[in-house]
Amino acid sequence: MHRDVTFESAIAVAHDLVRIPSESGDEGAAAQRVLSEFKLLRFDDVWTDEIGNVYARIKGRDEAPAIMLSSHLDAVPAGDRSEWEYSPFEGQIAEGYLHGRGAVDCKGPLALQTYAAATFLDSRPAGDIFVVHTVMEECGSWGMAQVMEQIGDQLSAVVLGESTAGDVCIGHRGRIEMRITIAGKSAHASAPQRANSPVVMLPAVLDALKKYSEDLPSHDVLPRSTLVPTIIETWPVSRNMVPEEVRIVVDWRTLPLGEVCTVDGFNKFLRSQLREEMEAAGLSIRAEEISARQRAYTGWERAMPVSTRGFVMAESHPIVEAAVRAVWSISKRKPAVRPWTFGTDGGYPCGKHGIPTIGYGPGDESYSHTNRERLDLDSARKTYETYPELVRQLHQVLAEDTFAAAKAAGGEHLFLKRLKRS
Repeated sequence: MHRDVTFESAIAVAHDLVRIPSESGDEGAAAQRVLSEFKLLRFDDVWTDEIGNVYARIKGRDEAPAIMLSSHLDAVPAGDRSEWEYSPFEGQIAEGYLHGRGAVDCKGPLALQTYAAATFLDSRPAGDIFVVHTVMEECGSWGMAQVMEQIGDQLSAVVLGESTAGDVCIGHRGRIEMRITIAGKSAHASAPQRANSPVVMLPAVLDALKKYSEDLPSHDVLPRSTLVPTIIETWPVSRNMVPEEVRIVVDWRTLPLGEVCTVDGFNKFLRSQLREEMEAAGLSIRAEEISARQRAYTGWERAMPVSTRGFVMAESHPIVEAAVRAVWSISKRKPAVRPWTFGTDGGYPCGKHGIPTIGYGPGDESYSHTNRERLDLDSARKTYETYPELVRQLHQVLAEDTFAAAKAAGGEHLFLKRLKRS
C-alpha cells in the first residue's frame, strides 16, 4: 500500500493522532501510528530509539547539509472532558478547524511536516531530510535530548513545527523549576516553644524573591526574565504539628545570557540577604533545581531536571532570512520574526548544541493547553504548501555556507565534486 501525498491525507493523519491520547510517557500508540505512516509513505529509513522517538530519513540527491523537521508526540492531559465544546479525543472537523487535544500542539503540525517532507521522495532534496518526532517534550524535552545524542552531529539546521501562526519563530526563554527549602525544627503544635518554625521566615523569603526578580536582566528580543513562586507547602503535613520544612516551588523564566543567572548565584543572594535572620531563628535555607525520575513508554527511566533551555537566533542569521524568503515566496506575506511565548524542544539543538533552529507552524498558539484547542485548517494548508520551499531554501543557504567555508580553506574543488554527484 502507498499513501497519496496530499494535504487531505496529512489532515487525516492528524485526525487519527488526536483520537489517540498520548500524555508524556504514554506515547506508544501515537508513535506506532506515525511509524506506520512513515512506512506507507516509503521513507528511505525508518526507526525508533530506546525511549521511543520516531525517525525517518529522505536521502538527498547531493551533499547539501542535512536538516531536521521535528514536532512532538506527547500532549498535555485533557482535564474535565465535559468542559470541552468539542470532544478532546474525537478529532472533529467543524467550523474550519480540527478540534481536540494535540490538534495544534503538536499533532497537526507533526502530520504536516511529515507529508511536506514526503513531497521530496520522488524529486529528492538537495540534502538529507530527517523527520523526527519526539517524546516527553511537555516535561523537559528528554526526547530531543536523546535525538541530539543520536543524530545531532549530522544536522545543520532544525525546524520545529510548534505553532507560529505562519510567522518565523527564533527562540524563547528557558525555564528553571527550582525549590527553596527553609529548614527548621519540628514540634507538637501544643508546644510551639520547642520548635524552630520555618514558617516565620516565609514572608522574608518571599520578599527576597521579589527583590531578586526586580533585578533580573532584560533582553532586546525575548521577554524579560521572571521569577515567581507557584507552590508553597509544609513538610511533614500535619494539622497538629509545627512543620520541619517549608518548601517553595519557583518558576524561573531565564534568558540565554550565559552564566548571568544561575541557581548557585541565587543561593548566594538568598544567604547574603537572610543570613542573620536565619541564624537568629535557628533555621537554614537552600535552593536547588528540581529533578524528576521520568519513565518512557518503552520502559527506559532517567532522572533529569524538569527545566528547559532558552535560545535565540539573530534575525539576520542566514537560516532565518531563508525562512522568511520561503514564506514570502509562497504566501506573498512577509512573516513576523519573533520569539515564542512558551518553551519548545529547541533548547537542546540550539541552546545546548549550537544547531541553528527556527520554528514554523500553523495555528494560534493561544489555543495550546486549553479546552478549546484547535487547528485552523486554512493556516494548516498554507503551512503545508510553504514547507517544501522552506526546505529548498534552507538546503540552498546551507550549501552556500558550506561552499564558502570550503573555499576559505582552499578546498572548493572537493566540495563541488561532492555536490555534483547525482
